[in-house]
Amino acid sequence: MKKLLSPFFLVFIFLFTSCNNTSDIIVIGHRGAMGHALENTIESVEKAVNLNVDGIEIDVFKSKTGELIVYHDPSLKRLSNSTALIEDISLDSIKKVKLKGGLMIPILEEVIDVIPENIFLNIELKGKNTAYATNKIISEYLTRYNWPPSKFIISSFNWNELKNFRSINADVPIAILVDSLYKIDSAIRLSKELNAISLNPNNKFLTNEIVKKIHSNDIKVYPYTINAPENIKRMKLMGVDAIITDYPERINK
Repeated sequence: MKKLLSPFFLVFIFLFTSCNNTSDIIVIGHRGAMGHALENTIESVEKAVNLNVDGIEIDVFKSKTGELIVYHDPSLKRLSNSTALIEDISLDSIKKVKLKGGLMIPILEEVIDVIPENIFLNIELKGKNTAYATNKIISEYLTRYNWPPSKFIISSFNWNELKNFRSINADVPIAILVDSLYKIDSAIRLSKELNAISLNPNNKFLTNEIVKKIHSNDIKVYPYTINAPENIKRMKLMGVDAIITDYPERINK
């Protein structure tokens, strides 16, 4: 009798084979490739693709009309002339906003549509009630194109949203974002509860001991956001599994 491969074994195979150079570390473009183009825009995502990343990280909020908007902040103020909160306005209103350089704010589907099949998309849930809407969209893509669940990774600092996502999707990988040294133990416990593929800690508090501790629990380490050459070298010496960066071309030089 043939044995079926488990979804999480397929996750490992996909991530392993999707790396452009399997001897190198996994490279994840932060908000696309925001060191080169305005963050979370189609232009930034396409730049990351051209830089041969293994994965691309973006952020999503839900608009007043229910669409998932690819943007980092709750307010549009930092990157546009609008001071509106994304969750308070409609998609029509958002599409009228021009970002710096005249660029547009994309919705999640527009980003997915420009990413090649061999690159995974890390969707960070930023706003309220994003888990269910995200699951609906990515499930449609997984079915339509027969992609493996590992085409996507769902991450968040809002651990309740990650729990909500796991309650409705047992297969798509989850990554737990950690912004404090004091949350590592809680994050490890949660990763086991949610069968998370990785912890994504702030690189500033990461040490050899912490990386070993996470690895000893069979969890990968995908730190953020590493740009300076000396920090890239430091992360590699610690043995992290991936690096989230604004400058993907710097990682595997």
